Amino acid sequence: MGLDDEQLAHYRKHGWVAPVDVMSEAEAGDLLSMLEQAEAEHPEDLHPECRNNAHLAFPFLADVVIDPRIVDCAESIVGPDISLWSTVLFVKEPSSAGYVSWHQDAYYMGLEPDRFVTAWLALSPSTLESGCVSVIPASHRTPSPHVDRYGDDNILTRGQEVDGVDAATAVHLELRPGQMSLHHPWIIHGSQPNRSSVRRVGLAMQSYLAGEVRPVRGEHQVVSIRGADPDAAFATVPLPTELDDTARAVRAAANAALSSVLYDGADEVRRF
Repeated sequence: MGLDDEQLAHYRKHGWVAPVDVMSEAEAGDLLSMLEQAEAEHPEDLHPECRNNAHLAFPFLADVVIDPRIVDCAESIVGPDISLWSTVLFVKEPSSAGYVSWHQDAYYMGLEPDRFVTAWLALSPSTLESGCVSVIPASHRTPSPHVDRYGDDNILTRGQEVDGVDAATAVHLELRPGQMSLHHPWIIHGSQPNRSSVRRVGLAMQSYLAGEVRPVRGEHQVVSIRGADPDAAFATVPLPTELDDTARAVRAAANAALSSVLYDGADEVRRF
């Protein structure tokens, strides 16, 4: 079905839209159970420093990124030819200090033009108390300077941060399990620590790219999702049918390429 006219107008004006209903809480709970089982059985593949591009190794996550209920909404924004750049599992343990500083995704992604959108799917309750995503409305209209701060508790790669953000203007995108938010690549956003007694888990599909998007630096490995194949400037990689050495190798190569783009020009490279 995709977004309705009201949702699409809100996205274009404010740079985000939420909540968007995707699936039932029961279905989201089943996905969370599968993820936690995978974490227990394959800790080498899903530890805190190994949460990028898990959809390239685990078929149940691959099924999420091609789910029509999500992709239809992305198509409302970017059009019918869609590829997926990467995914990140954002996990905050109960009463933990991890946070995400105010930043704009597109600043580090090495992609132009900015016709892409991030879908953030909640697998557990994402509330203000548990550290939900917060956005600065309409901040997607202007790129802002960033400073790399690398805080120990900052779960962004470089701890990149926009200075001078008025947090009092933030909107907190609270989601129940099975709902998602969609945000523009230039929206200023971040999140606070999880002060609740439950785990906060979300899958960020960052990002669904329109057909005209091209890389401007580095190697980019993408999955073809819908419509025409991605431009030859991208390396197109397959989704997994099982967790095996081939899938692990595809994911490892994609993560290496992702890291080289995100850390381009950085003084320090972390392991995530």
